[in-house]
Amino acid sequence: MTTSQATDPKPTAIQFGAGNIGRGFIGALLAHSGYRVVFADINEAVISALRDQGRYTVQVLDVERRSEEVTGVTGILSNGPEIVPAVAQASLITTAVGPNVLKIIAPTLARGIEERARAGAGDLNIIACENMVGASSFLKEQVESHLSEEGRRYADEHVGFPNSSVDRIVPPFSSENPLDVGVEAFYEWIVERPAFKGPVPDIEGMKLTDNLVAYVQRKLFTLNNGHAVAAYLGVRRGLDTIEASMNDPEIAAEVRAAMEQSGAALVRRYGFDPAEHAAYIDKIMGRFRNPHIRDEVLRVGREPLRKLGAADRIVGPARMAAEYGLPTDALQRGAAAALRYDNPADPQAAQLQAMIGERGIEAAVTEATGLEAGSDLHRGIVEAYRALGD
Repeated sequence: MTTSQATDPKPTAIQFGAGNIGRGFIGALLAHSGYRVVFADINEAVISALRDQGRYTVQVLDVERRSEEVTGVTGILSNGPEIVPAVAQASLITTAVGPNVLKIIAPTLARGIEERARAGAGDLNIIACENMVGASSFLKEQVESHLSEEGRRYADEHVGFPNSSVDRIVPPFSSENPLDVGVEAFYEWIVERPAFKGPVPDIEGMKLTDNLVAYVQRKLFTLNNGHAVAAYLGVRRGLDTIEASMNDPEIAAEVRAAMEQSGAALVRRYGFDPAEHAAYIDKIMGRFRNPHIRDEVLRVGREPLRKLGAADRIVGPARMAAEYGLPTDALQRGAAAALRYDNPADPQAAQLQAMIGERGIEAAVTEATGLEAGSDLHRGIVEAYRALGD
């Protein structure tokens, strides 16, 4: 750790991932909450710029556009010599690296935790802010696999891995300064309270809950569901963006219907207030129509096999609704649109279309969704797929 870090009275937070979400969402909230934010990334150009400038601007892309200055930040290479000592002395660690990268940073975190154990350091919380259910729990497993017995004992007592749900659209953004980032005004960061070790940090915009699963599924089955349905239907109509899709009345009606059907299931499962959930859907519809955000349908629709998974954003709420005997026809049509997603540049889309071509739609639906052939949901999705045509 550098001398300036050692003498800085602010607590230090390490944000793994210096991309748009790391800078525009989590890192910005940490900086506004009084942390000295150290971004850790493998992108040498971004890290060099963060070290040189120590600040950047977040453009809030809303009806009334505004800017927020983020100061007191720096950067280190996540594969460089500074990272392990930084982890050893950090007050808080967050990630926004993508689910597939968590296992890559786990050995580094483990080495830092071993140093903390040897030094008898205090409590540390590591919050994975990823679009993945149970991301922090997954990261904990990965880290523990690299710890010694002594390191594991220390981590059990002193290192918390609270799971979280994050929600903010951070689209591609162009600026003269490559560090500047554009974000939507809305954001939500919900973290499970019981998993913290020691005092819970006071972070602007971070909400605490004792029932995170409900909020994770609310976001996945509502926001992510509607987002995906808008993308897949938009692609079929030759539209480029989510905004363009939502300006098509037929697509907008389908998106709302899918979210309302998933919402009915969520209300039954978790006891959400129906009026509040209806307002949540209205808010999402407005977010999708934001003219200041260019959210491309090909980006939102990528990896359709993952998104068609049994517990993911389209089939997951359909299965939940079916459990309660609730309508699922709009969710079935959303799944059908995903199955029709044909994008040769997307490896999963190409794999999906090859699967359908080689084995037929019935077998492909079973393999992609895990739904039993002949079940009501399986049959409904197959029928909806055929009704869409080519």
